[in-house]
Amino acid sequence: MCGFVGFLGEPGAAAPAALERLAARMAARLESRGPDDSGVWVDARAGLALGHRRLAVIDPSRAGRQPMLSASGRSAIVYNGEVYNHPDLRRALEAGGLRFRGGSDTEAVLEACEAWGVERTLPKLIGMFAFAFWDARTRVLTLVRDRLGIKPLYWGRRGGVLFFGSQPKGFVDHPAWRPEVDRGALAAYLRYGYVPAPRTIYEGLEKLEPGRFVEIDSRGGARRRRYWDLRAAARGAGAPVRAADAEAALDDLLRDAVKLRTVADVPLGVFLSGGVDSSAVAALTQAESARPVRTFAVGFRDADYDEAAHARRVAAHLGCDHTETYIGPADAAALLPRLAARYDEPFADVSQIPTCLVSELARRRVTVALSGDGGDEVFAGYSRYARAAALWRYAGGWPRPLRAAAAAALCAVPRGAWGGAARARRARTLADLLRAADRDSFCRRLVSLWPDPESTVPGGRGEAAGAFADGTEAARGMPDFVRRMQFLDAAGGLPDGILAKVDRASMGVGLEVRVPLLDHRVVEFAWRLPPPRGAGKPLLRRVLARYVPRALTDRPKMGFDVPIGRWLRGPLRDWAEALLAEDRLRRGGWLDPAPVRRAWRGCLAGVGGDGKRIWCVLMFESWRDTWRIGDA
Repeated sequence: MCGFVGFLGEPGAAAPAALERLAARMAARLESRGPDDSGVWVDARAGLALGHRRLAVIDPSRAGRQPMLSASGRSAIVYNGEVYNHPDLRRALEAGGLRFRGGSDTEAVLEACEAWGVERTLPKLIGMFAFAFWDARTRVLTLVRDRLGIKPLYWGRRGGVLFFGSQPKGFVDHPAWRPEVDRGALAAYLRYGYVPAPRTIYEGLEKLEPGRFVEIDSRGGARRRRYWDLRAAARGAGAPVRAADAEAALDDLLRDAVKLRTVADVPLGVFLSGGVDSSAVAALTQAESARPVRTFAVGFRDADYDEAAHARRVAAHLGCDHTETYIGPADAAALLPRLAARYDEPFADVSQIPTCLVSELARRRVTVALSGDGGDEVFAGYSRYARAAALWRYAGGWPRPLRAAAAAALCAVPRGAWGGAARARRARTLADLLRAADRDSFCRRLVSLWPDPESTVPGGRGEAAGAFADGTEAARGMPDFVRRMQFLDAAGGLPDGILAKVDRASMGVGLEVRVPLLDHRVVEFAWRLPPPRGAGKPLLRRVLARYVPRALTDRPKMGFDVPIGRWLRGPLRDWAEALLAEDRLRRGGWLDPAPVRRAWRGCLAGVGGDGKRIWCVLMFESWRDTWRIGDA
């Protein structure tokens, strides 16, 4: 696992030494992603420079250094990720006469791309990866991202220069880099708490979408291609799985996915919350290990949010070497100055706090950790799926004016008449859902933090689309409501939200996180199962019960959440007040102060939601300060 950065400018415009110095400065910005080594390589005649920071996990010798040149010298690569089946690639290439110089997966991917071509190589890869591959003979640069979007890749043009890399912070030191905020992307950020791909917060910079690659030729032309399609998987491509065979087949598949991800030349552990997904990963990892697996958990003093005791019991049953820590608002306050630097786009999933802290905890003992991320999207685990499906079945067929009238009636009831702030919030949420024009608008409102963000961002028309906004096209052919929600989450919220959260939290401390539930073979298998009845991951629970008694894991889903509303009303209030000051917001010009201050007053009164909406604004304002984004 690593970080890379590169640029493609005017051919021959700069001397090799100048390009190398600039690439080294740019790569240094990504040091946390790769604290073990660094390297640069340039092709001055083409105007190309590659920089790399290495986290040595497989073959930590010098033979695994990057940027890496192929044995022929024709091709070069900078690479971030792990391809777990690289021994299979090596055997196939060796059968053709190639002699390898080291044992890294990077070398196997590089030589495979040169020998077979990038497009033929990609379907053979099992793993998580983002890389830039340069063919000096054809003068074509190819940028690639893995199927599910586990690893990030940014690219775009500014000032006549093509930039590409793991994170935008790598571009800061280039003289042609001019960051300009995309207001449509900012509006989308307020809605989702992240900017949906392919847009980014910056004008002219894109996130390469999962399952795609782009070829940039010597004239600057870019051709985008898709090598894996989540839509095809979601429509059940392949033979359906028989119910009688499903449990044993999933067990075998998950064991193989976990086994592949336990190969490392450095210490390895597991994130364990005590829920179904992380418990399944921990159980399967322990089943593949001859000694106790190290597991890591964070807990909260607030019982409404704490799962640490559950994790502890699962770890004890499995015989794991368990480490836990409890966090509170003081830990969050200490982390706040580092959050925006770690997430170099605005990012507002409040679970970024415990994710960062559990990553720091794990990094003290291991270099690689497995996590259960992706289980809810793959196996329909979110409780909102069943609730939303029931509501849409009940009210979706009503004429739109009738739904609008019902929404107005709910809003007309005084807040105090609902018998508590939580009930009042639920009534307002229900009213907002009833206003949805159609099923896809309903799905989008389910995941919206700010339901009408364009009105909060001056000049913010042209909100970035993303999977939920383009749901009609993306989810065409999926009439089942739960399946539709699953797909939209997997296409949007998973890569742009959850996986981005985990990548920045872990790589910010030089920790590699592997996600076996997102092995593409597992994803394809899950979509070949019969449509789930509601939610709850029944098949995954049955597999888990082979290793862990149901009594330890059968309980209501909690999620990896924090009491952010209580913290903002208490210990974090002064910090929040400074960022939300009306004169600051008005001077900044990015957000309309009126709705922001209204939301803040509601949060302070305990009636404006649980603090997540205002956290979205706070993370944007903190991001502006960190990256010196001036007033509009």
